Amino acid sequence: MYTAPTQEMRFALDLAGLAKVSKLPGYEEATPDLVDAVLDEAGKLASDVLEPLNHTGDKEGSRLENGVVYTPKGFKEAYRAFIDGGWNSVPFDPAHGGQGLPTLIHTALGELWSAANFSFALCPLLTFGAVEAIAVHGSAQQKALYLPKMISGEWTGTMNLTEPQAGSDLALIKTRAVRDGEHYRITGQKIFITYGDHDWTDNIIHLVLARLPDAPAGTRGISLFIVPKMLVNPDGSLSTRNDLRCVSLEHKLGIKASPTAVMAYGDSGGAIGYLVGEENRGLGYMFTMMNHARLGVGLEGVSIAERAYQQAREYAKQRVQSRDIAGDDPHPVTIIHHPDVRRMLLTMRSQTEAARALNYFTAAHLDIAKRHPEAAEREATQHLVDLLVPVCKAWSTDLGVEVASLGIQVHGGMGYIEETGAAQYFRDARIAPIYEGTNGIQANDLIGRKLGRDGGESARRFLARMRAIDKDLNAAESADLSALAAPMRQGLDALDGATAWMVGMLGKDMRHAAAGAVDYLRLFGTVAGGWSMACAAIEAAKRLRQGDENASFLKAKLLSARFYADTVLARAPALLHPIAHAGDTTMAFAEDQF
Repeated sequence: MYTAPTQEMRFALDLAGLAKVSKLPGYEEATPDLVDAVLDEAGKLASDVLEPLNHTGDKEGSRLENGVVYTPKGFKEAYRAFIDGGWNSVPFDPAHGGQGLPTLIHTALGELWSAANFSFALCPLLTFGAVEAIAVHGSAQQKALYLPKMISGEWTGTMNLTEPQAGSDLALIKTRAVRDGEHYRITGQKIFITYGDHDWTDNIIHLVLARLPDAPAGTRGISLFIVPKMLVNPDGSLSTRNDLRCVSLEHKLGIKASPTAVMAYGDSGGAIGYLVGEENRGLGYMFTMMNHARLGVGLEGVSIAERAYQQAREYAKQRVQSRDIAGDDPHPVTIIHHPDVRRMLLTMRSQTEAARALNYFTAAHLDIAKRHPEAAEREATQHLVDLLVPVCKAWSTDLGVEVASLGIQVHGGMGYIEETGAAQYFRDARIAPIYEGTNGIQANDLIGRKLGRDGGESARRFLARMRAIDKDLNAAESADLSALAAPMRQGLDALDGATAWMVGMLGKDMRHAAAGAVDYLRLFGTVAGGWSMACAAIEAAKRLRQGDENASFLKAKLLSARFYADTVLARAPALLHPIAHAGDTTMAFAEDQF
């Protein structure tokens, strides 16, 4: 049973800078009272409507019958409750029917949806991406025709990038677009299209990457098209079925309730598509929303980790097994009394809290980069967001898998049995490190584009920001706070040294740098997570001094931060060696030696 961790989320929102975000132009309505009400109501929907369908949806799965995709029992009705509650419209422009709330609030809601029912939450996530693309790059006519019904949730959206021969390398796509008067004819096949077809809505708005016959080679020759399942009349009413269809649904390790479609375009002459923006600039348009998309996937890692932790915690409080290792009583106790089980639970909890805090912090800065009245502040903040997004995406989703795996371990043999549900979280979590660019690609992006762009200047500024916490930790009278100082300082020194090494290596040997990129990203995430936990501990200590009534919650925050520092952050400097030396052997192996 999933319970929305609204107290934890509210604390993380404050820590991320909700007060600052709510002062930005256009976000003034995001008051504490409104945020509390939104979280409470969203938590009810997540716990009461979405969560009960999670296990049954996994067992039933989606199916394709006679050309029609059916989602599991109850999902269509849950989606109706979702859009009737206005949840689909939260972050969008009020000019098109949105509520205009900050990305930070939408991020917290996304955590709830994914934690309660990962498969369900994927559809709104994809619609969000499609809306963003049209809102930023579509024509006025396209915005007026498609956005209101996509924002309300009456229609959903998808992103069609991948093809059988073109996974992460989109330069290889073969889907074609041929001009035909005021529109284009699209022919080709796309794979791995999440909610490419379903039974929730009357129309699905596909955003499709395709290549014109005279387009330049490579990524410079990719265009973006709106290709609706049902053609839309100028007045917004539905016309005839477009020339596209779901050929099959993938049989997957997890997220089985989510239909992952193979889509065929143009079997009968060409699906009608409408160009977004200019020809041959489609890939650039897609990247404008990549920060949102990758941050959304990072939150999926946080969500599945929270879900796995909650179940493991409750199981550990109920499962009776073995006597207390230090007691004289021969009777068995619940396993939460055993030190190793506690170690696993605290590893799950502290890393989930750290990842949540870092993701929320990044989401808040997305809002600042978008709405701050000063251009210089917007630019500097955008550089910080660009730096942190690959870390949030990759580090958080790796943790999601790790935490879900520990959840199985806490259950023991029962965790390996599907009926307990623990195995589903592990299976579901495994897709997130692959989504939106694999985590290896995120690591290469971090060192190549983000460090390489400015010679590591953005990283050094963030390091200086994190180092500023040292005076607060050393000045504190609390033993829990002062205990964080040494692991934090050592972690920052390690990240500083690794950053200097990586920047120097980028101009000398890119392969050697890339061989250490994944460990560099993990070091970055671990240290940034430690900083987030230290900030949380300082805030918790301050509230305790002020006599905050939530003393038990705040004391747990201090202990969780200390556990993270002692057992996770303390290991961070050990990553320095593989960062600098993995390339020595990685590239030395001949292909026939593998």
